[in-house]
Amino acid sequence: MCTVCSSVCQLLQQSGAPLYLGQSIVQDRDLNEYNPSGSSSSKHITCSHRLCESGPSCKSPGESCPYTVNYYTVNTSTSGLLVEDILHLASGSGQASNSSVSAPVVIGCGMKQSGGYLDGDAPDGLMGLGLGEISVPSFLAKGGLVPNSFSLCFDEDDSGTIFFGDQGPANQKYTAFLPSNGKYETYIVGVEACCIGNSCLNQTSFSAVVDSGTSFTFLPNGVFETIAQEFDRRVNATRSSIKEVPWKYCYKPSTKEKPKVPSLTLVFPLNKSFVVFDPVFKIYGMEGLVGFCLAIEGTDIDIGTIGQNFMMGYRIVFDRENLKLGWSRSNCQDIDDDRSMPLTPNGRSPNPLPTTEQQSAPGGGHAVAPAVAGRAVSKPSAASEKLISSRLSLISLMLLLLLLHFLATFLHMNEPFSLIHQNSLR
Repeated sequence: MCTVCSSVCQLLQQSGAPLYLGQSIVQDRDLNEYNPSGSSSSKHITCSHRLCESGPSCKSPGESCPYTVNYYTVNTSTSGLLVEDILHLASGSGQASNSSVSAPVVIGCGMKQSGGYLDGDAPDGLMGLGLGEISVPSFLAKGGLVPNSFSLCFDEDDSGTIFFGDQGPANQKYTAFLPSNGKYETYIVGVEACCIGNSCLNQTSFSAVVDSGTSFTFLPNGVFETIAQEFDRRVNATRSSIKEVPWKYCYKPSTKEKPKVPSLTLVFPLNKSFVVFDPVFKIYGMEGLVGFCLAIEGTDIDIGTIGQNFMMGYRIVFDRENLKLGWSRSNCQDIDDDRSMPLTPNGRSPNPLPTTEQQSAPGGGHAVAPAVAGRAVSKPSAASEKLISSRLSLISLMLLLLLLHFLATFLHMNEPFSLIHQNSLR
């Protein structure tokens, strides 16, 4: 029985490229578990499969391929077996009822979970959006269904959309992804400077992973303190200590005037600027706004993490084909009008994906884990873990992971495939 997978396994069987998916996260409801034996198209990946990373440690090539993922979140892991299944999307929106798109995918079917999973994190599973061979974008692109790109768009109300195959509008800004140890294994970008208001600060350059699976943002300690101190100098509110939040710079608003929060801008190479829509986390009580915090933490490692809170109000494009990150301001409602990603033509079968059983060849492809761990950050406090867990982004990237449960609908063949989510936790 697939436990942590639950409905994400259903997603992987039903999603496709340039198609539309809608889903609503509702916490007080029964969740369905995916049982491979209940699917006529499922089959276990064996240890001889080239995507079985743990194959060399198996007792025999014919065994089911096991996986284990240890996350940077304290004591959190998942382990189980890899399963291959087919994802299907029936047509809708006036198209012929017999039109559909399908592609084989690999699912990490969790059988044993620990840590955050036992506390309710990812109750409906995870979707890997990273650069690995078995991430969903990789399968869709290799299947010839969409260009090797996708976009995320988070609205102010924590709703969001994902479009597979979307390469963004022509007028978007962009910056190149950076390799790690000579390889492009995750979505890393380089920030040349950070600005608070109209003041761009010295010694605030850093590299960061762009990770929608992280709710908030972490910066190297030196950069964080420089930014936070300038923010503190400019904000028109009284510094205050707020219990049960992980952030250091918190404030109590004045009763006489609305707090004026200074803008925060990231400057990328070639002077490409990214203005953070809202860098603070607001705290409300019975009487309204009772406080707010600069929603950034410091980390003692030299690479930061740009989390979901910095992505609000933007259409963020992960152009894997051209190895660049694009962004443009968006209300996440107008993306449907920008239809430039063609679907595989009717009647044409997508290119076969590398999920058929085959022996691993010397020097052949290297498998990746069925879910990609988040960035290592300074060990969070219990309060930090609780708060971040409660606002965990339900769409993940490189590192990118998705919480899902949805209804599938097939849009016009020339539209990107989108997934809409509503986070009811906020």
